[in-house]
Amino acid sequence: MKNDNLLAIARAFGSPVYVYDSSKIISQYNRLFNAFKKVKHVKLNYAVKALSNIAILKLINSLGAGLDTVSIQEVKLGLLAGVQPEDIIFTPNGVSLEEIEEVAAMGVQINIDNLSILEQFGTKYPNTPVCIRINPHVLAGGNSKISVGHIDSKFGISIHQIPHILRIVENTNMTINGIHMHTGSDILDIEVFLYASEILFDTAKHFTNLDFIDFGSGFKVPYKDGDIETNIEEFGEKLTKRFNEFCKEYGKELTLGFEPGKFLVSEAGYFLAKVNVVKQTTSTVFAGIDSGLNHLIRPMFYGSYHEIVNVSNPKGRERFYSIVGYICETDTFATNRRISEITEGDIIAFKNAGAYCFSMASNYNSRYRPAEVLWHEGKAYLIREREDFDDLTKNQVDVDLFSKIQESVS
Repeated sequence: MKNDNLLAIARAFGSPVYVYDSSKIISQYNRLFNAFKKVKHVKLNYAVKALSNIAILKLINSLGAGLDTVSIQEVKLGLLAGVQPEDIIFTPNGVSLEEIEEVAAMGVQINIDNLSILEQFGTKYPNTPVCIRINPHVLAGGNSKISVGHIDSKFGISIHQIPHILRIVENTNMTINGIHMHTGSDILDIEVFLYASEILFDTAKHFTNLDFIDFGSGFKVPYKDGDIETNIEEFGEKLTKRFNEFCKEYGKELTLGFEPGKFLVSEAGYFLAKVNVVKQTTSTVFAGIDSGLNHLIRPMFYGSYHEIVNVSNPKGRERFYSIVGYICETDTFATNRRISEITEGDIIAFKNAGAYCFSMASNYNSRYRPAEVLWHEGKAYLIREREDFDDLTKNQVDVDLFSKIQESVS
């Protein structure tokens, strides 16, 4: 998006505000889908946790994608957005059997990642098709918090427990229609992904009537000019060849599944904030903005890099700034970052703010969560209103404790 468009949105909707460019989401979807165009059946299920606004779910579903969900609330959001139940897969972790049962009753594809729930569910619902999430014991991902396929991960059923899975399937006579894995996020080395895929293929051979194999996602996207990213085209070529070979060995045309989240929406997002104060100390120039870790926690939580540009003065002389928030914590977005000269009142933009940004926002320090805007075909659409004071208090219950204490004393 152009700086002028971002500035106009900040003026029209205020700051801070999240902005999403629909054209980038569409191009990323087409890029991934086309990388596997030589596979007969491909299904992309968008990972709702990355960005769950209903307008975004409708947009992505209109492209042909289903949804990957991890909570019953995400399932309900998908249904509200008009996604058909059969186009939603439910891959929770550590939830109750009751939640899984409720989702299954909606007609959604169930994906189970532990032996206990697998046995309980299979005993009660042997005719309901179930996918199994495998832990391939492959350490992959750009950060320990988002590496989920290693041996000590809480996610998935260990490949060493396949005999236990087979025993449960035999005893319950349950239906297994899919095999799934997810090794982590920000995976750069496609050879690691291909290695894990071979483990998934070996696992799939144990099940005689699968409909699909789901390879998860975790593709690395660039965060700045010249940054490295997953070579989707090369990966598509190599996995397509191997997947088609496996289908011939298996004797059935299976569906190849992925669950892209960050890959689809990260680069489409911008987070706009106003500079409240420029503060010079003995060694540092701070630019304090009207936001904080309550709106964008990734730099503090993951150490994530977000390119920051001064859209009010994009061609100004560059200086070094530390960008900080207004929260009563050390909420530093960037340290000694080279940015075009900043003055109070300027609007700055954080790039790659589409994935795991608004969805991880909170009301910490009793601050309001920001508005969201969709930029589509040259026009800005408000897709979430900014919170106000009523939103902070609407679920709180005012108990007159002082009167009760006085009554008890008297």
